[in-house]
Amino acid sequence: MPQWLYNLAIISLITAGICFLIIALDIFTKNPQNMWIMQIVWPVTALWSGPLGLYAYYKVGRLSTKQRVQRAKERDEKPPNKKKPFWQSVAVGASHCGSGCTLGDIVAEWFVFFVPIVIFGSHILGTWVLDYIVAFILGIAFQYFTIKPMRGVSMSEGLKAAVKADTLSLTAWQVGMYGWMAIALFILFSPETLRPNNPVFWLMMQIGMVCGFLTSYPVNWWLLSKEIKEVM
Repeated sequence: MPQWLYNLAIISLITAGICFLIIALDIFTKNPQNMWIMQIVWPVTALWSGPLGLYAYYKVGRLSTKQRVQRAKERDEKPPNKKKPFWQSVAVGASHCGSGCTLGDIVAEWFVFFVPIVIFGSHILGTWVLDYIVAFILGIAFQYFTIKPMRGVSMSEGLKAAVKADTLSLTAWQVGMYGWMAIALFILFSPETLRPNNPVFWLMMQIGMVCGFLTSYPVNWWLLSKEIKEVM
């Protein structure tokens, strides 16, 4: 594996970590989000998108702070986060889904690094199945804590709506991520060299998350336009 790629991976991961900290500090010290789940979504988004995610937070995420939404309500105005262009709402919806996928993949990848799971003789297949399961659970939880307070529904209704809203989006995201990781694992490198203890693995995962965002974007556009998902 070339040294320049290893160095690039280190730089990318450190940059993403710094962006994560900047957003987290801003949210938890000065500008809490109106919807608490977004206080997790925005920093986690920076783990794969880096400076782009940081820019998106200050450009779009800051529209949904508790203070700004509350001031709009006091003036009987439409909240600023509800005024953003539809394409930005779709991007936020895709990132919301992607944050569950990101956390799920981090947990699952490290778990199978220490406790390998083999399905049909394949360690990669075992890893991806666990990735999907953990990401699905977290994704549904993220949707539930978005839909339930916004719609004021019961727990069972909230769970049903969360499953309906997130299944297609999460699956589309994972398809993009798996597609890129298959290229990285079987064409660019090999499963033996590209493992979670190698920074290049996580650089490839960052690229995979970008691919996941792109494949889930049109699905989120449809889900939001049909009001299956909530605009955040």
